[in-house]
Formats: sequence, C-alpha cells, structure tokens
Amino acid sequence: MTKLLPKGLIALSTLLLVVINQQASAIESEDDVFAFDDFPLEELIQYPEWFKKSFLELPADLEEALDKNKSGIILYFGQKRCAYCKMLLDVNFGLSDIATYTRSHFDIIPIDIWSTEEVTTMEGEVITQREYSLREKTNFTPSLIFFNEQGKEALRLRGYYPPYQFRAALEYVADKHYKNESFPDFLARGDAVTTFEPGDMNEEDFFISPPHNLDRSRFPGQRPMVVYFEQGNCHACDVLHGQPLRDPAINKLLRGFDNVQLDIRDETPVITPRGERTNAQQWAKDLGLFYTPSLVFFDEQGNEVIRVDSVVRFYRLRKVINFITSRGYITEPNYQRWRVNSGF
Repeated sequence: MTKLLPKGLIALSTLLLVVINQQASAIESEDDVFAFDDFPLEELIQYPEWFKKSFLELPADLEEALDKNKSGIILYFGQKRCAYCKMLLDVNFGLSDIATYTRSHFDIIPIDIWSTEEVTTMEGEVITQREYSLREKTNFTPSLIFFNEQGKEALRLRGYYPPYQFRAALEYVADKHYKNESFPDFLARGDAVTTFEPGDMNEEDFFISPPHNLDRSRFPGQRPMVVYFEQGNCHACDVLHGQPLRDPAINKLLRGFDNVQLDIRDETPVITPRGERTNAQQWAKDLGLFYTPSLVFFDEQGNEVIRVDSVVRFYRLRKVINFITSRGYITEPNYQRWRVNSGF
C-alpha cells in the first residue's frame, strides 16, 4: 500500500530524493566531495561571471534584486586561496541545476575577508570588507549569509557543504521556509521521508564511554573537550575517521582532549558542559547543528570556544586544534583575527 505524504512534504521529499541521487553521481564524478586537499591554493580563485559586479552598497543591491523578482541576496565571504571556496565554486556551482536555481532566486555578492575596500552594510554602516567579515565571524570560508526581502538574515552557512545540503539551503530561503521553521528542522522533515536504516558509527580508542556527564559548571575539567556529533551511514563521518583523524599529528593532539562522541539522532541522556540535563538529539537541536560530523570544542570551564560544523580536512582541522591547544582564544576569541595576529 502506498503511503501518501502530506502536501507540504511532497516537494521536499522529491527534492531530497533527487539530491541523494545527484550527490552519489557527484561523488563518482568528482572522486569525493569530502576528500580534497584543503591546503591554501597556489592559484587565485576566479569568481563565476554571473556573480554580481557590486559597488558593495548592500541596501541598493537588495533593492535591485527585488526589482528582478528575486528572493533576496547572498553575501559570499571568501578568500582567493581558499580550497573550500574552490569546492563551492567548482563543484556546487559547477552543477547546472544549482547554478540555475541560484541565479533565478538570488544575486550573489562576493566579499573578500581580507580586503580593505569599503562596504555599506544593511544598516547603512560603512566599514571595510575585512572588518565586516571579522564582525560577522566568518571564521570558515566560504561563509554565506542569505538576506530576505526585508534585508534580514534568513540563513547563514559557515564553511563548505556538499551539493545536497546546499540545494536544500537554497530552497529553504527561496521558498521562505525560514518563516516557520529552523533549517535543521527543515532538513529533519526531509530525513523523515527518506530515512535509511541506522548504521554503526565509527569508533576511536580515545572516545570516552557513556554515561556522558560533561558538566564543568561546578568543577572545571582538567583538559579541553571536543564533542563529535555524528550518525551512522554518514560518508563524511567515515572520511573524517579514515583520513584526518588518522593523521599522526592530529591524532596526537586530540588525545590531549576529552573526546566525546554522540549520535545526533539518538536520545541518549547527556549532561551538557553547562550542567543541563538533556539528550544528544535535543542538545544538537539546541546548538543549531544539522551537519555530521560536527565538532564542538569546549574549554575547561565548559564554555564553547569554537565549532567546526561543515566539511573539514587536514589543514583546517589542525589550525582549529592549535587554536585550542595554544590557548589563543584567551587573548583573541575571534579565530579569524587570531589567525592574522599569530601568522596562521
């Protein structure tokens, strides 16, 4: 007997089924969207010709987009030697359906996170692109901020996401789902109609066994902590464990942390670093996580220092771990500014 879907889920389920098939094709044709060299590029990135040639007056850019019946604008925060940016431009925007859909619904305005050229923000403030990037904490490029018709932020993506999640992000904003639900909830609805049998998660000998009492609010921990939000049947999780975590330098550094693995879909009880009783699924939702694997780093007092909730490879992960182990966040909480000041 065929199970009928609620009307509101038909488009979403169709999108995700198409997306899953296209994701598999992309992996086959691109070797693997999760396994690329993320060391800074030797050659400078060139933007697609259809990116908007903007005077960087964002209110005017938004008005022009609306005049063309578009849903809003996307600010693309990038770097000219960023391997993750190249993946977005070459892989995601290299797919005709993504490029066509994006161009139909949005104008994309590039922001160079190191540029001293000025930009007029949505609030009418005139500052440099660099200061704007720092203020918006675009720690991991590419970072994308979607602005709706009212000039309000509808969604923010930090880092590189594979095509299937990027497509969902575009639809989430273009179809105004942000008015009724969060992006993680939007994706969860799609998961509900394309559910796979849960698989086993990857194990590491340095993971702390449950029960997970991570409370550091009363008594500080002796070491920093990293919580891995993962799930079974997660190819990106397999790549993380099979490649970056096998790197001798990264593996050695992580053994200096308290390492905790949680299933993002499971209701396993957990006491958070702030002493709150919850479960893994709800905690992930409260944190706004939707990507697996997501790594969330905490200090000895249970304060979140930084998170990596997008595709991550060797170079970026080493830098983030160094930010924690060097305690760079104590004198400079902004990771992007710390990289500049420390020569990283």
